[in-house]
Amino acid sequence: MARSQGVTFVTRTYFTRFFSQCVLPLVFLQALNAQQLTSPLPPLREQATIQQEWLKVRLERVLPQVMREHKVQMWIVTMREYNEDPVFSSLVSATTFSARRRTIYAFNDLGPEKGLERLALGGSSQGGLYVAYRDTTLKNAELWGDTQWLLLSKIVRERDPRTIAVNISHTHAFSDGLSTGEWEQLQQALGPEYSKRVVRAERVALDYIAIRIPEMLPVYKELMKTAHAIITEAFSNRVITPGKTTTQDVVWWMRQKVQEFGLGTWFQPSVDIQRRGADLSRDPNPVIQRGVVLHCDFGVTGMRLHTDTQHMGYVLTEGESDVPSGIKSILANSNRLQDILLQNMKTGLNGNRILANTLTQMRTEGINGTVYSHAIGEHGHGAGTIIGLWDRQMGVPGRGDVPLLQNTWYSIELQATTPVPEWNNQLVRSAQEEDVVIGADGSVQWILNRQSEFHIIR
Repeated sequence: MARSQGVTFVTRTYFTRFFSQCVLPLVFLQALNAQQLTSPLPPLREQATIQQEWLKVRLERVLPQVMREHKVQMWIVTMREYNEDPVFSSLVSATTFSARRRTIYAFNDLGPEKGLERLALGGSSQGGLYVAYRDTTLKNAELWGDTQWLLLSKIVRERDPRTIAVNISHTHAFSDGLSTGEWEQLQQALGPEYSKRVVRAERVALDYIAIRIPEMLPVYKELMKTAHAIITEAFSNRVITPGKTTTQDVVWWMRQKVQEFGLGTWFQPSVDIQRRGADLSRDPNPVIQRGVVLHCDFGVTGMRLHTDTQHMGYVLTEGESDVPSGIKSILANSNRLQDILLQNMKTGLNGNRILANTLTQMRTEGINGTVYSHAIGEHGHGAGTIIGLWDRQMGVPGRGDVPLLQNTWYSIELQATTPVPEWNNQLVRSAQEEDVVIGADGSVQWILNRQSEFHIIR
């Protein structure tokens, strides 16, 4: 059991045993309920075992579905060490951190009855999930400097695929992992006949990375609970002393806490404040005074999964016992905008259409806001459609034209700006971000609870 100042992080097993053996004072129970208790991830060895099962299911269940949907018989993914394709981490075991010299994966669809052949030319079998394909009889390696190209040429000729997908895309970074050097040598290995069968099937890599399996969700919930608990403590008097603590003090407290729990982060957290009658946008490290509105952007990383959360806080002034009603209204408006977006997230619609429908309804209801939501999972800004960018509220050509898929996760990121009567109708921004799961039936549900009340610093 690891302890932080005020928030206790315990494993679910310990938590159950502890509370079954004793009766705690009501005040203490209420204090615990006010916080998000969370379980740390299991030991690294257990994590790797779990991740290996995820990989097996995704290769056996998800990849064949994606390749067939996009009419691809063979998919070739080739890369070199330290220049890995973005899809690499979705294709390998947790104990594989980089390609080895050159690694080539070839996926050949033998049909629904036999499934996919998964061949690894270079590297390992990834715990038996690939056939580590080698042929020591091949000669004339000097033609391309590496027997792997000769071996790939042999594999392609023997299987004679109708289509060969490669990862080249002008639109999606996740589908553009084939470097120029590898592409030139791949064409040479394929020869003129098979080079004509090459297709740029952008959606194969994009959809394979994007689609989540239900087995991942319990672990992701635990990561989100941890993120919420760290924010809850960061935006409390245990960390913030009004008039003394700066925003960067809070940022680095959060970073340190992430490291203590054996997790990582995919971006530097941020904490900013809004104050009556003041523009603090150019102050990189203001002192947190009483009467300010706080905002943070924070994410944690574990087991190759990423979270993304933005919450709001308020520092009470002397004599205040609650958040002023005008300040509460800014959070209520961003909550309503969340509701509107979720109502418009229909599978099959693309991100640009979802954005347009959401903004139309938002304006009809008199809310002043912007929407810039994205897929999340194995990357913070993940593979999938884009539902607006903060500076592109007219839609995002290409990236926003991809349909919303079932079995994906999305970060609902947006903001609403509202005049606050107690601040002489000064416009105050409420930026929120919480993650949802798009189910197999197309339903959209919060993965954890969303913020509907301010974190309060007294």
